[in-house]
Amino acid sequence: MTRKTRRLWLVLACVGCLGVATALVLNAFSSNIVFFMAPSQLRDHPPAGDRTVRLGGMVVAGSLARTTEGTTPVNAFEVTDGQAAIPVRFAGILPDLFREGQSVVALGTMQKDGIFRASEVLAKHDETYMPKEVAEALRKSGKWDPRFGKPPSAAEWDTMTRTEARKITAQGSGAPASNGSNGS
Repeated sequence: MTRKTRRLWLVLACVGCLGVATALVLNAFSSNIVFFMAPSQLRDHPPAGDRTVRLGGMVVAGSLARTTEGTTPVNAFEVTDGQAAIPVRFAGILPDLFREGQSVVALGTMQKDGIFRASEVLAKHDETYMPKEVAEALRKSGKWDPRFGKPPSAAEWDTMTRTEARKITAQGSGAPASNGSNGS
């Protein structure tokens, strides 16, 4: 073999090794990435049963039910973004700041029976804070526009349109009910 041929084979071997290493790293990352989904996104595009996702939205008022299995507390509640509500089951102790009608992020998997099995529930906020992902999901659903004040109460989400949300928040904040855009 000539020197040029050996160099070519060495470069090709290095490129092949780099390709294999890149593929392995990307495969490891894809199995560890946890995506955020709103309830309507989860309903329309359910992930694979073994895929861990973050479900974010507002806890539906009146949906919390607490039971025990042996010595483990089991909590069942619904999370909504105003367009869909997903039932959530969490075995464990809920955070102290968990409340109905407030935003929550649950980490877990969607089961074939339509119930989201949460392994972790995050509710580290007060009544005025909303996680960025939850706010974005509510904004996309047309149920809330932060320019017009606080989000609507849990009882109003299912029936409210964007126009009604603007009227309600404008009345509460003293801001004009329309800014000239159609909001779509």
